[in-house]
Amino acid sequence: MQPSLLFGNTGHCSSRLIFGAAALGNMSQENADATLAVVSRRGINHIDTAACYGASEQRLAPWLTSKRDEIFLATKTGEREGSAARAELERSLERMGVDSVDLIQLHNLVEADEWEQAFAPNGAVASLFSAREEGLCRHIGITGHGQHSAAMHLRSLSRANFASVLLPYNHMQLEDGGYASDVEKLLKVCSERNVAVQTIKALARRRWSKGDQQHFSWYEPIDDIEIATRSIHFVLANPQLFLNTSSDARLLELTCDAAESFKGMGPDPKQLANDRLTHSMAPIFDSPAPR
Repeated sequence: MQPSLLFGNTGHCSSRLIFGAAALGNMSQENADATLAVVSRRGINHIDTAACYGASEQRLAPWLTSKRDEIFLATKTGEREGSAARAELERSLERMGVDSVDLIQLHNLVEADEWEQAFAPNGAVASLFSAREEGLCRHIGITGHGQHSAAMHLRSLSRANFASVLLPYNHMQLEDGGYASDVEKLLKVCSERNVAVQTIKALARRRWSKGDQQHFSWYEPIDDIEIATRSIHFVLANPQLFLNTSSDARLLELTCDAAESFKGMGPDPKQLANDRLTHSMAPIFDSPAPR
């Protein structure tokens, strides 16, 4: 069975693995159906998609006809202006064939100018909170990529009562002291306010090299089973965190196996350091500028 945890203050007891439905974006419906069958079989009850994930929302629609009441459904909008964000949410509902989502997230809200636009009186934040009052969504969250994400999430949480945050979290990236400090501060605030914390890039090995062939994720993933398992256990060892699965669906069963094998203890830091060395791991995001 998958480990589970209350998803912040939403009332949903979520599997700690959240299916990253970006994996469905470029699939045929047949392959998407097969992947979602794995999601069901492995006990994942939380789906995370986005308007910009190719055909992901459309691929989810047939499965949702019978599974909607069993899962927590999240999507995202990249729009910053209020009416555009509302329109994108409505299109997402139509594509998935649902009346509402459990969570709508402002996608990658980390750039200062976009943040100001989103929080303006006519911006996406106010619009999505209005949509919540109308029943189009139950909760609102924020997501971020890159080394600015934790610091920007703290700024966002100072302005609105978001239900969840999402950010990169892996043992390679946390070797950056500045980022690790920002993450620690964010986790403290989220714990105090019962905000759910989703993590991405658990299996990021390094950026792709030029000339590498077909990609199913924008980073080169860890595919060694033992090293991948330790990387996943590193995330799950923090009882506050959820782990979003990779957009490379070939890693889904491996990730489920690793989560199910987790016994509550994180890996030895010396093993992780050796993994970083022997597997040529490198940060996939640049360090933030000095503040």
